[in-house]
Amino acid sequence: MEKARPLWANPLQFVFACISYAVGLGNVWRFPYLCQMYGGGSFLVPYLIMLIVEGMPLLYLELAVGQRMRQGSIGAWRTISPYLSGVGVASVVVSFFLSMYYNVINAWAFWYLFHSFQDPLPWSVCPLNANRTGFDAECEQASSTKYFWYRKTLNISPSIQDSGSLQWEPALCLLLAWLVVYLCILRGTESTGKVVYFTALLPYCVLIIYLIRGLTLHGATNGLLYMFTPKVRAGGTGPDPTGFQLEQLANPKAWINAATQIFFSLGLGFGSLIAFASYNEPSNNCQKHAIIVSLINSSTSIFASVVTFSIYGFKATFNYESCLNKVILLLTNSFDLEDGFLTASNLEQVKGYLASTYPGQYSKVFPLIKNCSLEAELDTAVQGTGLAFIVYTEAIKNMEVSQLWSVLYFFMLLMLGIGSMLGNTAAILTPLTDSKAISRHLPKEAISGLVCLINCAVGLVFTLEAGNYWFDIFNDYAATLSLLLIVLVETVAVCYVYGLRRFESDLQAMTGRTLSWYWKIMWAGVSPLLIISLLLFYLSDYILTGTLQYQAWDASQGQLVTKDYPAYALAVIGLLVASSTMCIPLVALGTFVLRRLRRGDPAPVA
Repeated sequence: MEKARPLWANPLQFVFACISYAVGLGNVWRFPYLCQMYGGGSFLVPYLIMLIVEGMPLLYLELAVGQRMRQGSIGAWRTISPYLSGVGVASVVVSFFLSMYYNVINAWAFWYLFHSFQDPLPWSVCPLNANRTGFDAECEQASSTKYFWYRKTLNISPSIQDSGSLQWEPALCLLLAWLVVYLCILRGTESTGKVVYFTALLPYCVLIIYLIRGLTLHGATNGLLYMFTPKVRAGGTGPDPTGFQLEQLANPKAWINAATQIFFSLGLGFGSLIAFASYNEPSNNCQKHAIIVSLINSSTSIFASVVTFSIYGFKATFNYESCLNKVILLLTNSFDLEDGFLTASNLEQVKGYLASTYPGQYSKVFPLIKNCSLEAELDTAVQGTGLAFIVYTEAIKNMEVSQLWSVLYFFMLLMLGIGSMLGNTAAILTPLTDSKAISRHLPKEAISGLVCLINCAVGLVFTLEAGNYWFDIFNDYAATLSLLLIVLVETVAVCYVYGLRRFESDLQAMTGRTLSWYWKIMWAGVSPLLIISLLLFYLSDYILTGTLQYQAWDASQGQLVTKDYPAYALAVIGLLVASSTMCIPLVALGTFVLRRLRRGDPAPVA
């Protein structure tokens, strides 16, 4: 007798699982960067439009497919057509790639969390050199936060060719991260359904605490004004906020990045949403849940940006004022000025006076004078791990009771990361546990354990000295093109293979509601055309860019330098893209050949 499919304890568990999966690190460290790059508040216009024409429709489509077919990604698309099994296989492959490197971020968060209890914070000061005659030269060239990230955490090699040795401390943190994930998924929806309450809600508690603290920090308003105020047009002769705003709205890259952010922040194409929805009651109102999840996800991005830019403003103001104080101290000592005579308000005026009155002496001091600029500090665009582990830590070290804020911040990162990992592993495990050939011989606990063990073993590559370079390769190339192609095929399959009218009837039978014209127009035309546009943009961008490059750490300069990828790294990039995308045509071809070899007519499509 076939076992009944497990279900979520209630619809709220399902919603929390989707929110925990969709609301992740990209909301915290990618969206603020895009706002910074594309005109501040003006970026919200393309972002919200893309939410309506792309995010909500595609999220609803995947949830509806999972709930209707009641299987993981492979089984769901096989039910629609045997030739589409490759779509599910491609989703599993991409999710496997993502799981391999994504949990490394959780390992880094554990590493920083453990060090957050030290006083002072280990990234707040540079260590002494080997002779104990001064500070470490690399740390002085960079900064204490960069040094702790690149040298103490990653112990990064100078290039991808220098693999280096395994770093045992990050490796142990990676083992811990996978152990936590395994315990969360051990009993399927029974254990995951309880964990998602914490992984979905606790990050909001920390964000609210950080918002209150951030708004009270000196200079926070500088960051918020920078985020929401349209900037002066580059190269212009004066302020022209309206012109800049209109210029950004006409910039195709702003729209493309808005669409990409919506696409990836919702986690479309990985199979996770299909897996989660497959554990719903057939009568569940997945349309309402799709709208709720997409709105919460986008609202979280905006909310996290307010928090980030308040902290960012504090960090920039602190650095700017520290720079001014150093210049004031230098000039005061060099020209024997009275204490308090030179201030930030009259600095430029006094500098001009000293330059004209004491030209010889000033020319000797001038090379030591730093050019302090608040705008330059705010203009430093950082995303990803640089924002999470360098910019935030630099701000935290200057806060009062910095250990408390550090613990809260990295605990929040862990909750966000683990929540996303629950969805990533569900995309892999659900098709495996649905397979009778596998589940007949192995219990789900053993299947979960094997998946975690394999991912952890392969993920140790990212704890090598060159591991961060491989992390960037997987992060940049393992999913982008593959997911766009997967979701494009999904949309076409539902509308033109399974049939939009047939799918509409299924939804009406499940939920008792008629499908509105909005969803049908988006699925049948607007969303596929938008995905095709994104695919063409990325393909043309790769072709026009020519040589693929990466950022390597130069210890002598204490900064990143650009280098070309070696041939074998380019081969890995090609393999990452091809191994998932080629699943779709190859599985379809294999199915066609097998069905032709069988005797008799093929069975009708379900």
